[in-house]
Amino acid sequence: MRSDVTRFTVVGAGHGGRAMAAHLALKGFSVTLYNRTPVNIEAIRLRGGIDLESYDGGPRGFARLERVTSDMAEALEGADVIMVVVPSSAHRDVAVAMAPHLKDDQIVVLNPGRTGGCLEFVKVLKDEGCTAQVTVAETETFIYASRSVGPAQARIFRIKEAVPLAALPAFRTGAVLEALADAYPQFIDGKDVLHTSLNNMGAIFHPALTILNAGRIESTRGEFQFYIDGVTPSVARVLEVLDRERITVAAALGIQVKSAIEWLRMAYDARGSNLNEAIHANPGYYGIKAPRTLEHRYIFEDVPMSLVPIACLGERYGVSVRGMQSIIQLACIIHGTDYWRRGRTLDKLGIENLSVTELQHYVREGELPR
Repeated sequence: MRSDVTRFTVVGAGHGGRAMAAHLALKGFSVTLYNRTPVNIEAIRLRGGIDLESYDGGPRGFARLERVTSDMAEALEGADVIMVVVPSSAHRDVAVAMAPHLKDDQIVVLNPGRTGGCLEFVKVLKDEGCTAQVTVAETETFIYASRSVGPAQARIFRIKEAVPLAALPAFRTGAVLEALADAYPQFIDGKDVLHTSLNNMGAIFHPALTILNAGRIESTRGEFQFYIDGVTPSVARVLEVLDRERITVAAALGIQVKSAIEWLRMAYDARGSNLNEAIHANPGYYGIKAPRTLEHRYIFEDVPMSLVPIACLGERYGVSVRGMQSIIQLACIIHGTDYWRRGRTLDKLGIENLSVTELQHYVREGELPR
């Protein structure tokens, strides 16, 4: 391994983390894989790596990893870039675990941040007394459509063609993109973390699509194609309402975000005259099964960490978000959980008292008002 090769640590060994770790290793990078539960990575540790397979001629082969560990200090030691690939509901816990071990000049990237990921992560590091000069960034969406297919195996269905990324503060984004350029030329400038947070398409697609297919999921245990069979014209119209609310919240913050149709065209080159047509024109969605249960991150992660913060921003800055409030309320009923309390409310992001101008300044310059 050359000394000038970027050293990556991937935090999280689920569907996405395994695919990312394996792909980076096959590209020739030094990769450490961390997972907090040792048994979940024991097969990978014993084999020394991951078997990766892909569709359509994508990356494949045995990817040998430098280290596989459940010790956070060991995982972060010597890392240049730390790729966090865990459900966003775990970002706070990951930040707490990392805080004592981070070193100056390290880069932490949330893959993805969902809504408010960077804001929360930076606040937690500060609250935990972390003094290391690190840069925290987030991607707008996860670059892979992938699944784990065995104890030391992963499969990539599709790699997105362009994924916006932004750092907090925004003036550090260029340095993060430069550090990642050899590994991920697909990452592009996402402007700032308000743009990446409010371009969070998981907030639009995942919770509503899961809840509106609740009966089918429970009766078939997910034996249908989630996006292809689960999205019908009526379901797509609900998604379009949520999308319009998200776009209006963004406008209230002085930013312009992509519509869901525009995002599908950018990420997958999938096109259509409406959202139903565009989703069915996306080859990356074919073959992806529905969740087998409603106890799934599409609800327990995407509702509190994606929909709740967008709805809270809408309420704070005078935007009607009745569609989002309805989906959140249904999720609370289905899970018997108060996702408004558990979610990323504005106080947890450290922005509850900011005006629009102050919030814009914070994400650009990293300075809160005195």
